[in-house]
Amino acid sequence: MKYKVIHRTVYEYREPVSGYHSVACLYPRPTPGQVCNAFELKIIPAPAEVVGRVDFFGNQVHYFSIQVPHRKLVVEAQSRVENNFSEPELHLHSSYACREVRALFQRDLTIKSEVLQYLLPSPFVQWDEEVQDFASTCFADDQPLYEGIRQLCEKIYKEFDFIPEATTVHTPLKTVLREKKGVCQDFSHLALAGIRSMGFAARYVSGYLETLPPPGREKLQGSDASHAWISAYVPGLGWCDFDPTNNVVPGQRHITTAWGRDYSDVPPLKGILLSSGQQKLKVEVDVVPVG
Repeated sequence: MKYKVIHRTVYEYREPVSGYHSVACLYPRPTPGQVCNAFELKIIPAPAEVVGRVDFFGNQVHYFSIQVPHRKLVVEAQSRVENNFSEPELHLHSSYACREVRALFQRDLTIKSEVLQYLLPSPFVQWDEEVQDFASTCFADDQPLYEGIRQLCEKIYKEFDFIPEATTVHTPLKTVLREKKGVCQDFSHLALAGIRSMGFAARYVSGYLETLPPPGREKLQGSDASHAWISAYVPGLGWCDFDPTNNVVPGQRHITTAWGRDYSDVPPLKGILLSSGQQKLKVEVDVVPVG
């Protein structure tokens, strides 16, 4: 599938902003099944320059700063993405059992060092006995690790309600676990916490999901949104993606932008501004098939 992706962010400030420094993480990441054929970043007011580089996790990011006073900032990323993902034929017997993976990490320090950052707690992924108890039913010692992760994602999908605006990025996982509601970001963080609490490696994936309108209805402009899912390291299979929000294996409708330990590593925009007033934020996303 080929897609045109438009991600438009608008900030409006009550008082003039005299300086803004930001990093944008909006460039679709090249993967074995995905290629970005074109990318354009439009910023109003225009910065003096935009500098691109690859971050620690291998994501393409862009730094920019605006020094002219302004009350409105528009950042629009337009991408042309081709997704040739085909779900691999997974031979689950080649997926190590949970006890075997734990033993592998103990004896093979090369593998452990490669995935270490995805084994440890991170700013938004912490856990305690409550999180461990929630995840433990999916990871019996003789259970294939891939199947255990799939069961955990299915458990989150069945037990939690997707409710927009029920949480913020700062809502603790314990609150999400207790209230059984949240959004894709919360469910991905909970899945990561459960997997890591069991001694396994998993990372946070940010991107987009093409949404389909109800039968007989036209798709509304700006109705799509950023999406999040996870990728877990399964010896014998490699990095495997799972979408706990929708209980599916991500496929052609999932477009990967970046990955890191959790959301804090890959927000679409992260910046510092010089202002004393309040701000309003509006985000619109369109994922449009083009062939």
